[in-house]
Amino acid sequence: MNDLQLDDFKTDENAAMVLLVDDQAMIGEAVRRGLSHEENIDFHFCADPHQAIAQAIRIKPTVILQDLVMPGLDGLSLVREYRNHPATKDIPIIVLSTKEDPLIKSAAFAAGANDYLVKLPDNIELVARIRYHSRSYMTLLQRDAAYRALRVSQQQLLDTNLVLQRLMNSDGLTGLSNRRHFDEYLELEWRRSVRDQTQLSLLMIDVDYFKSYNDSFGHLEGDEALRKVALAIRDASSRPSDLPARYGGEEFALVLPNTSPGGARLVAEKLRQTVAALKIPHIAPAEGSSLTISIGLSTITPEHGSDCRQLILAADKGLYQAKHNGRNQVGIS
Repeated sequence: MNDLQLDDFKTDENAAMVLLVDDQAMIGEAVRRGLSHEENIDFHFCADPHQAIAQAIRIKPTVILQDLVMPGLDGLSLVREYRNHPATKDIPIIVLSTKEDPLIKSAAFAAGANDYLVKLPDNIELVARIRYHSRSYMTLLQRDAAYRALRVSQQQLLDTNLVLQRLMNSDGLTGLSNRRHFDEYLELEWRRSVRDQTQLSLLMIDVDYFKSYNDSFGHLEGDEALRKVALAIRDASSRPSDLPARYGGEEFALVLPNTSPGGARLVAEKLRQTVAALKIPHIAPAEGSSLTISIGLSTITPEHGSDCRQLILAADKGLYQAKHNGRNQVGIS
């Protein structure tokens, strides 16, 4: 489809923009006179076939009247050129010939012509065919414009739905996945691990002494601390399949599909060290301390009929051990 805009047309469905390409000025004048009294038909004449494509691109005709026999350029070759150019490939072409020859007519249609008239045609027939082909072309443009608008609308709707989906799946404070999405994703990966018999690891992460942090520095600073911890957890998620999530309050989770206990332990230790290196000031367990996290880790190869809550309970048990043993460490269950 060329870049012709529907705004270029008059609203009248009978409106037409005609381009006649013929080396004989007398033919051009005859056609001009024949169309001069017709309402909403604009006429343009091109005597040089080598300029036909450029003129068609400039005036954007709805119908091209094309002579077949011209010096220096075969009319059928020019018809093929129209069809090969993106700006003119769909414009209706009415071929004008001096002969009513079935072989010439067949060649014209094979080259891409839409119609065939022996010149000079009866004016009533010429006008009828011009209006018919022009209406068909405008309908094609309107249909394509409607399809383009529909595709744009569909893409916008898809983009909006994706944004809404992300919002539905995201925790408002940290931007990580929320608890609902975590539950759905863990269940999905659990079923995948059951099917493929692969290992599934889970880190349960808790910010140490967070209540006292809020009490000492206020909830706004507490929120900022959670965002910094969340960013560290996001950075620890090195694969697209890893899912960092806010589990609730100051507790986070990191789902690690197809990950061995050793691999999960490396991720957990690196994450613990990253948060400690942030050196977020804290007053607990003593004045001058920095904020830290405790991590519970569990890895399971699920069996058929098992439940993903087993993995959560095991990781929670590891987190309890880490807390019980002094915090700022990884507990494995």
